[in-house]
Amino acid sequence: MTDTTERVLRVLLEDPTAPWYGYELMKAAKVQSGTLYPMLARLAEDGLVESEWEPEGERPGGRPPRKFYTLTGVGVATVRQELAEHDAARHAGTPARVGRGTGALRPARGGSR
Repeated sequence: MTDTTERVLRVLLEDPTAPWYGYELMKAAKVQSGTLYPMLARLAEDGLVESEWEPEGERPGGRPPRKFYTLTGVGVATVRQELAEHDAARHAGTPARVGRGTGALRPARGGSR
């Protein structure tokens, strides 16, 4: 797990049911958009994050709609487990698993959203 992925996941896990839009998530996790959006796409592809467009009536002043991201139920469980293992490895002085992007974050087989 990269440091960038870890920061984004920790922000999402602060309140797993809270929807985050991209710019807000970029600022909270201190991540650039060119890194964040591909990461969110991979997390969504893995079933860990879901997204939803802001309803049209909630856009004041003609602002473009925002896309909100939240962890799925499987995402919450998977992220908690992966971060706990990552933290344990860090505290034990063992090198943490490092994968490409979110490669190490895969939901357990048979899990449901």
